Amino acid sequence: MKNFILIFAALFICAGSFAQTQWTNVSYADDDLEGHKLDIVLPTTNQPAYKAVVLIYGSAWFANNMKQMAFQAMGKPLLESGFAVISINHRSSGDAKFPAQINDVKAAIRFIRANAEKYKIDASFIGITGFSSGGHLSALAGATNGVKAYTVGRTTVDIEGSVGAYGSFSSDVDAVVDWFGPIDMTRMENCNTTKGADSPEAALIGGAPADHPEMLALLNPMTYLDVKDPKFLVIHGDADTVVPNCQSIYFSDALKAKGLLEEFISVPGGQHGPVTFNEATFKKMAEFFVKQSK
Repeated sequence: MKNFILIFAALFICAGSFAQTQWTNVSYADDDLEGHKLDIVLPTTNQPAYKAVVLIYGSAWFANNMKQMAFQAMGKPLLESGFAVISINHRSSGDAKFPAQINDVKAAIRFIRANAEKYKIDASFIGITGFSSGGHLSALAGATNGVKAYTVGRTTVDIEGSVGAYGSFSSDVDAVVDWFGPIDMTRMENCNTTKGADSPEAALIGGAPADHPEMLALLNPMTYLDVKDPKFLVIHGDADTVVPNCQSIYFSDALKAKGLLEEFISVPGGQHGPVTFNEATFKKMAEFFVKQSK
């Protein structure tokens, strides 16, 4: 998964020309960590406030500063649809182990709600989307609406966390688009079993996946799903050799069982970015968020 950055590099086009106002490198945690910064970009239309979509980059959880890449990848169709685009960093697996990454995502959402007026955000709708590991974190954010801590067996994880100064605000999201995110780490290797101790998920949890089944369950968005969660759109290429397409099949089946699946788009010939990212799928994403925001 480390090589995925090269796969994406040729796909990105500058979305800056579609932006009117922006704030960059804003700390959502009142500290100086690179992984705790976000950018806010508003559309060119002159509105008093804009409903928002949060973007999370993919990096196999290895990076703590790729928010600009996420904006370049997915910002344009969202800006054109009238959304404020908020691209966030999070701590990498080298900075801190799970659940630090989802704690950061939730802190960023709380910050957005707490400072909505300052940044011209209409906090009545906050959607979230991401690709690859960012798809996982987006899915996990949606699946854990209202979850503070969760226990599987003898392992308890603080999902909400205490990052930042806005703990009294909600970290819930209102709609999720998951782009080829890894979901069930017990079936990442050939859709059948765990990957090894040198895998990205091993770095994320701090040990060989096979030795930590309870933590893998806590890492899995499907563990938390309930009927009160938001609607999901899932997009995955059927030729993805980095995150197997079956991951989104498993997830979509679980979402459908709870009445949460808007649509699962399996892109013919779609790879881990190339072909899967296209005009039609970007349009589907934007239309989904517009529908959910109404």
